[in-house]
Amino acid sequence: MAKELDELARLLYVGNNDNNGLNGNNNFNNNARFLGIAQHAKTFTFMKTYKNLWKELCSYENLELAFKKAKKRKTLKPCVIEFEKDLTNNLEALRTELLFHSYSPNPPETFIIRDPKTRKISKSDFKDRIIHHALCNVIEPIFDKLFIYDSFANRINKGSLKALERFDQFKNKVSRNNIRKCYVLKADIKHYFDEIDHDILLNILNRKIKDSKVVWLIKKILSNCPLSLSLYTLFPEGYASRQSNFTVFRQCLSQ
Repeated sequence: MAKELDELARLLYVGNNDNNGLNGNNNFNNNARFLGIAQHAKTFTFMKTYKNLWKELCSYENLELAFKKAKKRKTLKPCVIEFEKDLTNNLEALRTELLFHSYSPNPPETFIIRDPKTRKISKSDFKDRIIHHALCNVIEPIFDKLFIYDSFANRINKGSLKALERFDQFKNKVSRNNIRKCYVLKADIKHYFDEIDHDILLNILNRKIKDSKVVWLIKKILSNCPLSLSLYTLFPEGYASRQSNFTVFRQCLSQ
């Protein structure tokens, strides 16, 4: 496993949001036909690590911010209204559970949606969604700055519109402003959310996150997944931190 992860880290890598051209800049020069040309370093082996995250994660301020994120576009739902009636005490109760390692997530509610593709969704309890956001508040910024520039899913100041704008830049460059025929590869990873190996993902996360209490929380949430979802990655669909951690895994593939 270590050899495989070292090989992932050996792959071509564009380090952060400042590297935003085809080859890591804005100039789109002639040497830039291959995304990711350049840094040949064992990035995941020698990167900075973080050991003291637990205090920040468990702070009342972080939990309050997590609550605000969790209730976004859900302010009229009964579970949100009920939790907010006694917000301070409820957040303090969650904080106590984290500090004393007594936190235990409730089983997720699983249902099927068709929009139009059929998908299995696991919806977590509202208090657990607060914990997921609290976790993301702490670990997401750590990993986001390592992602390649052209990763647009589930990232601040990115998204579908920005991805389309970026695609137009690539298209105009390759087609010479639509006067030359070019091709686009549309690819998808089958059952991506359901079949990512937990152990590989956790090994990747552990290379940055050295706080054993944060790792305990990640594993605690992971253990709450239905058995049918046991090989997807960190959180089942509908979990706030799921996309964030999937993106961590996906970067290793794209890099």
